[in-house]
Amino acid sequence: MNNKLSGWDDTIVALATPPGVGAIGVLRLSGSKAIDVANAIFPSKNLHLQPSHTIHVGSIKWEGEVLDEVVVSLFKNPRSYTGEDVVEISCHGSPFVQQRVLDACMAAGARLAKPGEFTQRAFLAGKLDLTQAEAVADLIAAQTGAAQKTALHNIRGGFSTVLAALREQLIRFSALIELELDFSQEDVEFADRTDLKNLVRQILDQTNELLQSFRLGNVIRNGVSVAIIGKPNAGKSTLLNALLNEERAIVSDIPGTTRDTIEEVLNIDGILFRLIDTAGIRSHSADAIEAVGIKRSLQKRREADLVLYLFDATDTTPDNLLEATHELEREGIRHLLVGNKVDQETGGNLKFGQNTLMIAAKTGMGIDTLRQRMVAAVLENASLGENVVVTNARHFHALQQVQQSLQDVLSGLDANIPGDLLALDIRRSLHYLGEITGEVTNEDQLDFIFSKFCIGK
Repeated sequence: MNNKLSGWDDTIVALATPPGVGAIGVLRLSGSKAIDVANAIFPSKNLHLQPSHTIHVGSIKWEGEVLDEVVVSLFKNPRSYTGEDVVEISCHGSPFVQQRVLDACMAAGARLAKPGEFTQRAFLAGKLDLTQAEAVADLIAAQTGAAQKTALHNIRGGFSTVLAALREQLIRFSALIELELDFSQEDVEFADRTDLKNLVRQILDQTNELLQSFRLGNVIRNGVSVAIIGKPNAGKSTLLNALLNEERAIVSDIPGTTRDTIEEVLNIDGILFRLIDTAGIRSHSADAIEAVGIKRSLQKRREADLVLYLFDATDTTPDNLLEATHELEREGIRHLLVGNKVDQETGGNLKFGQNTLMIAAKTGMGIDTLRQRMVAAVLENASLGENVVVTNARHFHALQQVQQSLQDVLSGLDANIPGDLLALDIRRSLHYLGEITGEVTNEDQLDFIFSKFCIGK
C-alpha cells in the first residue's frame, strides 16, 4: 500500500530485544533519517557510503563519551523489513548501556517507536498485507509447535493467497455486471447468471471451510481449558500429576483433600492444554470451605472447553455413570469418560462401554492413550497440516459478513433481481474480504490492531 498516514515520515527507535540483562541488546532504527541518526552516534564509518545488508563494528559515542562497542547492521530502503532505511545496533546487554544508547539515538533525532510501529510501517509500505502483519504478532506469541506452524504459514501468505483468489474471481464478475449497467439501454448481459451462481456457491463453500477452521484456530492460538471433574477420592489430583508427569497436586486417601482449583499447562502434540484439577463434587458438604470448592468445580465444568469426567471404577456402577453422563449432555458439555483404579481387581472386572477410557492414574496405565484421546476430542478429525486455519477473531467476523453477503447474492440471483442490486451485494462481499487483508482500512483500525504488538516489532 502506498497511502501514508499522518506522522509517518519521522524516524523511530526502540529496543527490539526483551528488557533485562542479557549478552546483547538490539536497538532498531527505521525512517528516512535512520542512517543520519546512526552516523551521529557511530563515528567509526559513514554508513551512507556503505552498501546495504552489511555489518560494521565500532563505537557508539555521544557528547564526546564512548558508550559501548557495538555491531551495526545496515539495511537500505526498499530492501528492509519496513521498506525504509533500517539500522540495527547490537550493544552489550546491560539495561543501563541499552538505555544510554537509546537516549543517544533520540537526542540525535529519532523518537521512541509505538507498539507495533515497525510492522505497521511494513504494512503501509506494502511489504506485508494485514493478515501477514497480524501473523507476525501470532508468531511472537506462539507457545506451541502448532501455533508456530500456523503463524509461519500465514506470514508466508497462505491465508492471503486464498483470500486473493476469492477476491479476484468476485472482482471479475463484478466488473462484468458493472459493464452491463453502462449498457442498460441496450438490455445486454455480459455476466452469465448461471456461471455467477456456480461461482458464488463455490466461494461460499470455501468461506464456510474457513469459518469452520476457526474452532481449531482458536485451539491453536489460545489453548484448551480442560477441567478434571468427579466425586471426592476418584483420583483427580493423581490424574493431574500423571498427565504432567510430576507431583504437582497433593494426593491423599482422605476424600475432599482438594479444596480449590489447581491449574497447570501441558503441551500435547503441539496443542496447549490448561489442566484444571477441581474439588470433588458431592451433593452436600457440611464443610463451608469444601462447599465453596464444589461451587467452583461446577463453574469450571461449565466454562471448560473439555471435561474429563473421572470416576472410581471400583465403586461406580454403569447406572451411576449413565446418570452422570446424562447430566453432562443436558448441559451441553463436551466430555470424556475416564474410569480410574482399574489396576484394582473390582475395577478391572467392570464394563462401562466402548466410549469409556479405563486408566490407573497411580501406575500410569492408560495415560498415553488418554492424552491421545484429548487431542482427538479437540481436533475432531481436523488436520494441523498445510491447510489454512483461521486463528484471528477479526478475520472470523469479517468472513461471517462475507458469507452473509454471498448468501444475499445467491438469493438475488434466484429472485432475478436487477444487475445494479446484484452489484451492491458483490461489492459488500469484496469490502469485507478487503477488510481482512487491509485493502479496506482506516487509521483508527490500524492503530488498534498494531497497538497489541510489542514495542520494537
